[in-house]
Amino acid sequence: MGFRRHGPFRAGDQVQLTDPKNKRHTITLKEDGVFHTHKGAIPHSDLIGQPEGSVVRSSGGTQYLAFRHLLQDYTLAMPRGAAVIYPKDASMIVGMADIFPGARVVEAGVGSGALTCFLLRAVGPEGHVTSYERREDFADVARKNVEKFYGESMEANWRLVVGDLVASIDEIDVDRVILDMLAPWECVDAAAKALTPGGVICCYVATTTQMSKTVEVIRDHGCFTEPHAWETLVRDWHVEGLAVRPDHRMIGHTGFLVTARRMADGVTPPPRRRRPKGTTEEL
Repeated sequence: MGFRRHGPFRAGDQVQLTDPKNKRHTITLKEDGVFHTHKGAIPHSDLIGQPEGSVVRSSGGTQYLAFRHLLQDYTLAMPRGAAVIYPKDASMIVGMADIFPGARVVEAGVGSGALTCFLLRAVGPEGHVTSYERREDFADVARKNVEKFYGESMEANWRLVVGDLVASIDEIDVDRVILDMLAPWECVDAAAKALTPGGVICCYVATTTQMSKTVEVIRDHGCFTEPHAWETLVRDWHVEGLAVRPDHRMIGHTGFLVTARRMADGVTPPPRRRRPKGTTEEL
């Protein structure tokens, strides 16, 4: 699935060039192409046929490290119609919602297609992703971004629907439903009808009020286990000899994630047991 991810560079490959200041440029190799920068030009022919991880020098003498870009790099650099789900959150969705090879996944709110790229890789050639997007302009951007990364190889296991999830969904027995929208609680019932027992609903929201509303609607619906809500913060570290310290900047709040499992039809979830106020004993 997708373009070749190893071996010598060839025409058509998307290559990421990184300069000594860690500035990155993504180019698509062409037989007669030339990459121009204020630090000089690099003919694409200098890269074609070279192994991944090579160093090329511009006409101005600057060295660039050349790799095929990682999916996280691609999604951060892709053209945007809507804001993208950051790699740290996309990775958590894939991991915590247990997106597995062969899974049938429905996502609503495709945006610019960043999460779609992660989902397609996770489900593999035997799985399937259906993406619902209300806005046709966003859907067009997402389609171009996904096709640029995967080529035509994703056509067999990806369907992009321009329309509202509640009005348009026709899937049943799906394994996972991912909701990235302003009001995911409006789609909880549709998600419950589409999910197979044991399936996972995962909602991505930006604010605490959205998170609270989403959790309460899932909790009150009656078909799901107790929802779990959290956020992920990522902090880099500076490591040079004995100078080891947290970096001054970090990827802080981007959004909240809420997950729950679909129970079997007709089953009532056990009542929640809360700790009494003023005590520290577990019930």
